Amino acid sequence: MAATHEVTNQPPPLTGYDVFGADAALVEAYDRYGHHGHRADLESLGRLAGSAEAQQWAREADANEPVLRTHDRYGTRIDEVDFHPSWHRLMGTAVGHGLQAAPWAGAGPAAHTVRAAKFVVWSQVEAAHLCPVSMTYAAVPALRVDAAVASVWEPRLTATAYDPGLRPPGSKTGALAGMAMTEKQGGSDVRANTTRADAVDGLGDGWYRLTGHKWFCSAPMNDVFLVLAQAPGGLTCFVLPRVLDDGARNGLRLQRLKDKLGNRANASAEVEFDGALARRLGDEGRGVATIIEMVAATRLDCVLGSASLLRRAVADATWHAAHRSAFGAPLADSALMRAVLADLALESEAATALGMRLAASADRAGDAQERALRRIGLPLAKYWVCKRTPAAVAEALECLGGNGYVEESGMPRLYREAPLNSIWEGAGNIQALDLLRVLTREPDAVAAWRAEVEAAKGQDRRLDDALTSVDVSAGEPVEPGQARVLAGRMAVLLQASLLVRYAPSAVADAFCASRLDGRHGVYGALPAGLDVAAIVRRATPEVP
Repeated sequence: MAATHEVTNQPPPLTGYDVFGADAALVEAYDRYGHHGHRADLESLGRLAGSAEAQQWAREADANEPVLRTHDRYGTRIDEVDFHPSWHRLMGTAVGHGLQAAPWAGAGPAAHTVRAAKFVVWSQVEAAHLCPVSMTYAAVPALRVDAAVASVWEPRLTATAYDPGLRPPGSKTGALAGMAMTEKQGGSDVRANTTRADAVDGLGDGWYRLTGHKWFCSAPMNDVFLVLAQAPGGLTCFVLPRVLDDGARNGLRLQRLKDKLGNRANASAEVEFDGALARRLGDEGRGVATIIEMVAATRLDCVLGSASLLRRAVADATWHAAHRSAFGAPLADSALMRAVLADLALESEAATALGMRLAASADRAGDAQERALRRIGLPLAKYWVCKRTPAAVAEALECLGGNGYVEESGMPRLYREAPLNSIWEGAGNIQALDLLRVLTREPDAVAAWRAEVEAAKGQDRRLDDALTSVDVSAGEPVEPGQARVLAGRMAVLLQASLLVRYAPSAVADAFCASRLDGRHGVYGALPAGLDVAAIVRRATPEVP
């Protein structure tokens, strides 16, 4: 067949580059808070993330969704989930680089910051497989409520060996954790849970049998789960192994896998507990208090995951505009396109700066002010960054035009993933309500927020003026209907303070000019007189 046309004016694939090194905002944040001893490992992961091979793994894992097998060929109940080999390649890389829980094992200075930077880099390849990784990271601080339970599971969860498959825990070189908290009737209102926990005699103190259901079980293929159930003393947290020490399958039945908007490569399940054995974690009636550190860790990963999605979307959009022409000129030279790209880059930079700052606070947990900043910063960042991501990804997709709407571009996968982190671990209203709790009960956290913002005092008049317009005082009541407005405002002030102190002047100036008046809407409607070209150049990946 004769050739009918020559393909021209199509951008080359964005492959063969260092995802870490090409992200100026992440590199600078890492240099502030991270540790030089891990830099080579991070750069190696960045090169793998930018390789054509890793991007092929992502496409294959997304296109070949997990398959539930409730029974084997003989009719025996097995409750297993089968995954494509590329899923296991992605997981093996994540676990091998310590993204699951290695920081808790004392992996050197700035361990949580190092892990956060890796999370932002590797999540840009494929976000769905980071769900079980994040669950494992979050499980460890919760397990430490009970030293005896932690001594059993923590060494397995922090091991950097990916060892999939349902086998006795003692026979595995590494393990992963999942969560099963919400039920049909309750959702975020976990106190409405009805799953019942009955104490078991003869197995030692703290063992129960669980009977009930869970509407969402995150990562049902993992080895152990944190579960909330109603014990005689009230809502209680339990540790439920998937396989018992003697090799028997525990009474956890997978009813079906969720057919989700995005996050397709990962399995989320509805489950039934049929007398499943579980060990109590913490005291009866203290279930919510027991999982509070788990909640904090997963919220941090929601922020980091959204920052990663933003960065990937901006990288694809700026790369496309740099290599595509329209109406006789490169897209990146169009004033309107530059304004859109610069605006998106500002969103990405601010998200990265805030996420990495909060990760650094996890490394400084011995400092009371850092703990307080993390307490108020996480619901603020979780609310704002995750809420801003879907609109930003949609705008980045539009920068590619019709090409962005085609699956092969990768943008539809980012778009489907973008709303998830805003929903996971408490949707926007939950974060806003948590902020109200902080404002009324935790004066140290309010003071830490103000101190962090005021660290940039005197460096930008617009930031100084904006701070005086936000009147937050510990113990002062806030109208609940205004909680979202306040959360967004406080989050933007945190971001602005970080950018004013640490980002190039073009970035800080544009952020303050466009965000601090509270009227930022459609992307690309930036004020005049900003150095948008410098912002776009900084955001555009370079391939050797």
